[in-house]
Amino acid sequence: MYLQEGSVQLSVVNEAGKEAVVAILGPGGFFGEGCLAGQSVRMGTATTITPSTVLVIEKGEMFKVLHQQHALSDRFISFMLARNIRIEEDLIDQLFNSSEKRLAALCYCLPVTARKTSLTDYCPKVSQEMLAEMVGTTRSRVNFFMNKFRKLGFIKYNGGLQINTSLLSVVLHD
Repeated sequence: MYLQEGSVQLSVVNEAGKEAVVAILGPGGFFGEGCLAGQSVRMGTATTITPSTVLVIEKGEMFKVLHQQHALSDRFISFMLARNIRIEEDLIDQLFNSSEKRLAALCYCLPVTARKTSLTDYCPKVSQEMLAEMVGTTRSRVNFFMNKFRKLGFIKYNGGLQINTSLLSVVLHD
């Protein structure tokens, strides 16, 4: 599947029912590619988190297009390699960094406004539950850290989440 517009959350659920968000994709993202490698059982769930337009490409058609349209093939390979790198980075992050630092890094990366244009950036609406799933911790821990970040001036709740990226970067460089 190819995401033309909007945002999609990719998540997995374990046997105990605990959900983990493994990626949030924007326009130009691919998902459901496991079938191309022979994966017979779907490993996760894709859920739109904003109004989205998804192009569904049948498996046979995707193979055909990948062989015939080199621009699409290059885009697909680049996307998959970049996603693989992000997954490796996330695994290393889970192994070596605290949940507070992972949340700070996530907040630093969430804003959609270009950081070059301002010191503070607004984030898309993301619940504390979703942040917890992305960081790999509980919602109560996310709430604790978000309150701490607010008291330290790293973030503001102003009808939406506003992040002071210059201050938050201090947490990331410790």
